[in-house]
Amino acid sequence: MLIAVLIGAVGLARQHREETAQTMTNQCTVPGSGVTLTTEQTANAATIAAVARARGLPVRATTIALATAQQESRLRNLDYGDRDSLGLFQQRPSQGWGTPEEVQDPVYSARAFFDPLVEVPGWETGRLTEVAQAVQRSGFPEAYQQWEPMAAALAGALHATTPAALNCGFDPAADLAPVAERTAALVAVVRRETGPPTVEPDGVVSVADAGWPEASWAVAHAERFGLAAVSFDGWRWTPTGGWESSPAALARPLQLRLT
Repeated sequence: MLIAVLIGAVGLARQHREETAQTMTNQCTVPGSGVTLTTEQTANAATIAAVARARGLPVRATTIALATAQQESRLRNLDYGDRDSLGLFQQRPSQGWGTPEEVQDPVYSARAFFDPLVEVPGWETGRLTEVAQAVQRSGFPEAYQQWEPMAAALAGALHATTPAALNCGFDPAADLAPVAERTAALVAVVRRETGPPTVEPDGVVSVADAGWPEASWAVAHAERFGLAAVSFDGWRWTPTGGWESSPAALARPLQLRLT
C-alpha cells in the first residue's frame, strides 16, 4: 500500500512538473518589467493596442484599456459574466454595447471601449481608475487602479518602436491545422488589425509598411496561428528561442513564417 502511495505521489509530482513547464513555456514577457502573461492574454492585449494605434490614440489610451480588460476578464475573451456581461471588457448587450457576437469580437469590443473613453473630459491625464469607471460604470470603481503598472508596461511594449520589446514562447510541437488553412486565417486577421498582407511562397505572409509594433503584434499572436518565425529589421523570433539579432533577417517588410 505504501509503495502504491509513493508511486502515485511520484506520478503526481512528475505531472505537476510537466504542467508547470508547459505553463511557463506558453507565456509572454515584457523584458525588464516583471510583467508575465499567457499567450492568450497577450494576443488580446495586442489586438486592443492595434485598435488604439489604428485610431491614432496614444499609449495612455491602451494603458487604460488594458487595465480595464485585466480587471474585467483578466484579458480573456469570456463567453460568460455577471448577468449578460461578455467579452474582454464584460460589456452588456442589454446596456447597448452591441450584440453578444459583437462584444465577444475583440476588435469590436476595443472600439466600443475607446468610443466613450475619448469623450471623458481629461482622460489623457486623469486618474486611471476614475477614467475607466466613467466608461464602465462598475460596482467596484477603485478596482482598475491596481493594474496600472502592469498595463503601462505592456502598453509601452506593444507601442514600442524599438526591437524585441515583447517576447513570447510556446511549444511548437502542438497539433496544427494545415498551412493553407492557417494562412487564410492569418491573412484575414492581419488585414483587419495591422495592414495589407501579401502571401509569399513557402508559407510566408509579409506585411508592408509595418514597424516594431506590428512585429510585437505578430509575436503575441504567434501561438494562435502556429508561426514558426517572425523576421524584421535585422531580428528574428522563434517560439523556442525568442528574439535574436539576425543580420540575415530582412529590414522590410515584416515577414511571418508559418512553416
